[in-house]
Amino acid sequence: MKRLSVKDIINSPLAVSTEKGEMVFKTINSHLQNNEKVIIDFKGIDLMITAFLNAAIGKLYGNKSYSSQFLNDHIKLDNIEKEDISLFKDVIERAKEYFEDKEAFENDANEMLYGKD
Repeated sequence: MKRLSVKDIINSPLAVSTEKGEMVFKTINSHLQNNEKVIIDFKGIDLMITAFLNAAIGKLYGNKSYSSQFLNDHIKLDNIEKEDISLFKDVIERAKEYFEDKEAFENDANEMLYGKD
């Protein structure tokens, strides 16, 4: 099992941008494509936001090559602050909903933002 240090990948203790999340996503994805199991280590991360997690983790659920079960079997998270656990749960649930029915999700979001025609 390969241990991936988020802090080392993004070269920062701040996980606060989609660009940094994309870096983590690409690293994780390269290992998953080789059917490798990974531990994503958040040691040394002082601040993390949802936008980062959406890009780093949530995006994995949009890859048709991976089922939720595959991701559960191949990814383990380590050194997560207790207050960040709910962020992960929210990101994963939203990603599953979004990628399950992307069009309906976007239509609902647009209706909320702009109202019905």
